[in-house]
Amino acid sequence: MMVETNNIQRWFRMALLLSLIFFGACSDTAESVSFRRGLKTTPAAVKLNKYEDQVVIENGIVSLNLSNPEGYIIGLYYDGTHNILNQKNEEFDRGYLDVVWNEAGKPGIFERINGADFSVIEASDTVVEVSFLKTWKASMQGSSVPINIDLRYILRRGDSGFYSYAVFTRPPGLPAITVYQIRIVYKLDEDRFHYMAISDTRQRKMPTAEDRRTGKVLSYPEAVLLTHATDPQIRGEVDDKYQYSTENKDNSVHGWIAEDDSAPVGFWVITPSNEFRNAGPVKQELTSHVGPTSLSMFTSTHYAGKKVIIAFDEGETYKKVFGPTFVYLNSAPSKTQFKSLWSDAVEQLSNEERKWPYDFIGSKDFIPPSQRGTVSGKLQVKDGGGTAQPAKSSYVVLALPGDAGSWQIESKGYQFWTQTDKDGSFSITNIVPGKYALYAWVPGFIGDYKYPINVGITPGDNINLGSLVYKPPRNGPTLWEIGIPDRSAAEFYVPDYYPELVNKLYLKDSKNGFRQYGLWGRYTDLYPTKDLIFTVGVSDYHKDWFYAQVTRSTKTSKFMPTTWQIQFQLENIIKGANYTLQLALASATNSKLEVRFNKPNSNPPDFATEGLIGYDNAIARHGIHGLYELYSVGVDSNQLVKGKNTIYLTQSNAKTPFEGIMYDYIRLESPTT
Repeated sequence: MMVETNNIQRWFRMALLLSLIFFGACSDTAESVSFRRGLKTTPAAVKLNKYEDQVVIENGIVSLNLSNPEGYIIGLYYDGTHNILNQKNEEFDRGYLDVVWNEAGKPGIFERINGADFSVIEASDTVVEVSFLKTWKASMQGSSVPINIDLRYILRRGDSGFYSYAVFTRPPGLPAITVYQIRIVYKLDEDRFHYMAISDTRQRKMPTAEDRRTGKVLSYPEAVLLTHATDPQIRGEVDDKYQYSTENKDNSVHGWIAEDDSAPVGFWVITPSNEFRNAGPVKQELTSHVGPTSLSMFTSTHYAGKKVIIAFDEGETYKKVFGPTFVYLNSAPSKTQFKSLWSDAVEQLSNEERKWPYDFIGSKDFIPPSQRGTVSGKLQVKDGGGTAQPAKSSYVVLALPGDAGSWQIESKGYQFWTQTDKDGSFSITNIVPGKYALYAWVPGFIGDYKYPINVGITPGDNINLGSLVYKPPRNGPTLWEIGIPDRSAAEFYVPDYYPELVNKLYLKDSKNGFRQYGLWGRYTDLYPTKDLIFTVGVSDYHKDWFYAQVTRSTKTSKFMPTTWQIQFQLENIIKGANYTLQLALASATNSKLEVRFNKPNSNPPDFATEGLIGYDNAIARHGIHGLYELYSVGVDSNQLVKGKNTIYLTQSNAKTPFEGIMYDYIRLESPTT
């Protein structure tokens, strides 16, 4: 038991805890730390201690100190070590839930959620669950988000970590608001945690917060050139938290290691389910970054913009459970084994996924396993006049009803997704009861599938939808195509990094090479005066199609629109018929796309998007995709000629380096004959 109080009391409790550990009362269970899994001693009971301004929960392995009644995590102790969180920060700035929101027409508000009412949900030798409740009142209007928020923490016997979740409730009568972000933040001891891991290949020793403070800010505050880093191996690199983003489907475990400790300690954020996240499986999201900081992201507008906000009308009711997520702590017996902590955390993730949905959650709003449902079926794809084939490796999504493809901008409800197997079969399990639409998209084909009727889930349902057939957009045979329809620009030319703006993590990782800073500037280097020209049948899109149609910078630090050309030959024209240009976009940021056929200066253009499109900011934030958009552009046969033809693609908005478009796939179709 450790209470943030005077030093004498703190050290007395530390000695007490260490003595318990020495005599074996604090051993772990089989699901805990790798090097201690063989021990057979009985785990200690969970204890709850309430003080005037603190609540302390401990189980002999982990001690969790929470401010009372706010619910901030002010102390986190593992095996009697010092506070894992950063004690240099104020108590409200170590571990907390925050929301970014605003009322219509007013500035955005960043709000740390602090409870006003503490209560004990359950307290036994095997589990303790506590609640910190914020109840909205009219007197809070304009200063606190009009949502009742019940923040919960759970510590169980034998667990080497704790669970946290939040129940958001809007009763009738609350004002209209917009919510942009919901997350839990953990700020760790900066003197101990230096090594960050977010995947098997994306791991490294990180710069410090002081390295960033003494560095040179680049084009935006998040990107810093580490000009005075204390570690010479890091000095001269670029650090940017967006370089460590990952897609929701892969964002299940990440964290930090105190690798210089004599017995290194790991801190890991484990997300066993994505059902409470927003915008689908391929939405990119933040993970961990310099601080050292780890995030449990529930919703945000990152890589998508204002299309994925949560908008509540006046009086609109709402309820949703965000989480639980699991903070896992582990240790290794020696410095040389510190990297094994990542492997152990991945194994713990598998344990948590097997237990999902948890059966020990105290809130009645968290739906237990017995009250959930299942939807299964088999998805096929039939492209044009061909035969149907299995839609293998397709994503199938259950989300709130909307238009086809709306799952990628849906943030308010629950989402459940899976991938089909090689014969197109799928099964989505553990679905919270409610009304959903079933959506899908198939790699290798354009467009979005939506099942024609909504799917209602009641407790215990096991619904088999049978065979489903997706017919992707197509108006005729393919004349030519550029790229791969996979909702990403990764197959196109990603240029070499600037040696003076490098992140060494990606030097030997070509798959993630697009995460290097400043790649947008390479377009001007490659095309200083004339824009990209792609010749069908001659050019190779892997080498000759730049990953993003960005603006061109000038010597006077201004920016110019760019016009790309696609040149191709037609041997014959089918007069009086319509051709189709399929334009699939992987991302767009404040862009206006104009399309012209053979006449580069025609005004108006033959096709143009309505106003500016896209708020993804994927170019600046080192993404390779954002929100998917598909435009089917009709082309009259009179706009084409026998012989050489040119399509002009203009991105006409040019105010910064970051406006631009990432193409997913382009195809010209002839009329059906």
